[in-house]
Amino acid sequence: MPVDLYVGGVEHAVLHLLYARFWHKVFFDLGLVSTSEPFKKLVNQGLILGEDGEKMSKSRGNVVNPDDIVSKYGADAFRMYEMFMGPLEKVKPWSTSNIDGVYRFLNRVWRTFIHEPKLADREMNNLELKNLHQTIFKISRDIEVLSFNTAISQLMICHNNISEQVDISKKMAKPFVQLLAPFAPHMCEEIWELFGEKGSIAVATWPKGNPQYLVEDRVEFAIQVNGKLRGTVEASPDAPQADIRKLAFENPKIAPHLKAEIKKEIFIPKKLYNFVVG
Repeated sequence: MPVDLYVGGVEHAVLHLLYARFWHKVFFDLGLVSTSEPFKKLVNQGLILGEDGEKMSKSRGNVVNPDDIVSKYGADAFRMYEMFMGPLEKVKPWSTSNIDGVYRFLNRVWRTFIHEPKLADREMNNLELKNLHQTIFKISRDIEVLSFNTAISQLMICHNNISEQVDISKKMAKPFVQLLAPFAPHMCEEIWELFGEKGSIAVATWPKGNPQYLVEDRVEFAIQVNGKLRGTVEASPDAPQADIRKLAFENPKIAPHLKAEIKKEIFIPKKLYNFVVG
């Protein structure tokens, strides 16, 4: 004691949570426990409403039977869609039609690594290294703060980048499947075994990100004229003002707006260059 994390619905506040705290404080006053609170952290998860936007109940006829969803889409898609619906603490309406998107994503992952594999025994290229390590940091951080929906979004972005490769490094495939496993454990366990790995993916060492791949080597600078966006230029994030100015004047979409007298220039590193003309 105390419990690290208590997750429950708001209705628990006047039932289990109230009684748990009451009795714990009684035990604390009696010297039977060492802490005054039973839980280190409390998270109230939001309700999942029916497709009509109302609270699910048999009387309204808007209850979703989990067995029907699992039978049609599988447990992984069902589990993953619930996490993808939105922030954990928000109230969210159920939409059976929207689960198709998650179902298709999982099917694409299966085709990528198993059904139509393009796996190669090679080192990862720079694009793959950056994609993978940024995803490792994002997923690891999001899981810690229970931001499951944004973690899944990052997995989808990562997979899109993977599927664009002519072939896929096995050194990229394995950690990606590990990152997906907390959200789709059944399918990832199967892929892990088909990869020839020994033991369950659930006990495999979590991928470790390398911070050197979090550094952006190219960024977009917004170019404004009199405060109005006229275009963007791409350069190193540490590019000096003179280089960004030169790129702006060479850009065919931006240059015509810079023909008038330039009265003032505002440069914000890594972000924008604003010309005041008149």
